[in-house]
Amino acid sequence: MPALPTHWLTSESADLAAFVELCSEPVELEHFRFAASVEHRTVVYDADSLRAAAAEDRTAVLAEISHVLDAGPGVIVIRGAVQPAAVEAMSEQFFEIIDEQRSAGAQAADHFAKAGANDRVWNALEKVALRSPTVFAEYYQSDMIALACEAWLGPWYQISSQVNVVNPGGEAQQPHRDYHLGFLSDEQAERFPRHVHRLSPVLTLQGAVAHCDMPVETGPTTYLPNSQRFEAGYLAWRREDFKAYFAEHHVQPSLQAGDAVFFNPALFHAAGTNQTADVRRIANLLQISSGFGRLLENIDRTAMCEAIYPELLGMQEDGASPAALDALIAATAEGYPFPTNLDRDPPIGGMVPPSQADVMRSALAAKETAEEFLSALASHGRRRQTR
Repeated sequence: MPALPTHWLTSESADLAAFVELCSEPVELEHFRFAASVEHRTVVYDADSLRAAAAEDRTAVLAEISHVLDAGPGVIVIRGAVQPAAVEAMSEQFFEIIDEQRSAGAQAADHFAKAGANDRVWNALEKVALRSPTVFAEYYQSDMIALACEAWLGPWYQISSQVNVVNPGGEAQQPHRDYHLGFLSDEQAERFPRHVHRLSPVLTLQGAVAHCDMPVETGPTTYLPNSQRFEAGYLAWRREDFKAYFAEHHVQPSLQAGDAVFFNPALFHAAGTNQTADVRRIANLLQISSGFGRLLENIDRTAMCEAIYPELLGMQEDGASPAALDALIAATAEGYPFPTNLDRDPPIGGMVPPSQADVMRSALAAKETAEEFLSALASHGRRRQTR
């Protein structure tokens, strides 16, 4: 019987030469029936033309967008995806929320950028829906947002929204991949078998709606076309040789207010440097999730943690192995830190906040009493609530 290939990837296994060959493949307009152009190796659509094409053959349009995001360059731009009046009204809401955050002395944590370089609004979706339903309705009735979401995730998708304002002088992000595996350290990502590395990108879609004109000097997002197809990319993006290749070969499509960009979350990308003195570059970042990311049953894991923690203490006292304790924690507590309220539960020392299981493990390691653990568990739960 031939030897089986390794089922786990490592950072060292990422082959830069193979990556370069993949990312050097051309992007040609003739391969995309409904596209208006290819600009900077990015497939560009016109909203009106795409709308007319979808009215005639929606399945064909969905198939092409899906192909671009999967086996093509991995990124599309839809010009005029959201109506100007809706963008302007939503921008007013965003800036009001940012002003309120500043007045309250709050500074939202950020991923992949220096603290303070940007203004962030976490969970802008819920915040705007509750404070101005009319503005929310005008904006999210966009058929172009729905078209892109359905093309990649099918029906039943769930939208979330995080506002990012890069202020004048705000520096570029590090190139990276996104949620899910893109938020994990190399050590964490290496624990997942390679088929999960292939699965992660199809669980979410990344998008952004431009809320101001974004010429190159304002630092719109940079991308590396085709990089989403590199299997070991979740373990390669921190390597200096891959960063250097990104720096030399990325593309940076400019946008106008109301344009939307959608890309595979495995695409290497990074927000650019805002080199202007007076433009606050604002985008509504959309992270859309598959409707399939659910359990079969509703489970009250907090109640389970409360019941099981004394058992864990007793097992630890009796000399149970760390493997046995960890297995019981995994069966009891929520092991994944998301979704959460990133205003009150920001990542500290990494890109993910502590999960319920992390709280339980920390309490057990410190030999906290049941009462102390329940207090920590309740605090953890409160931080995750949106209201």
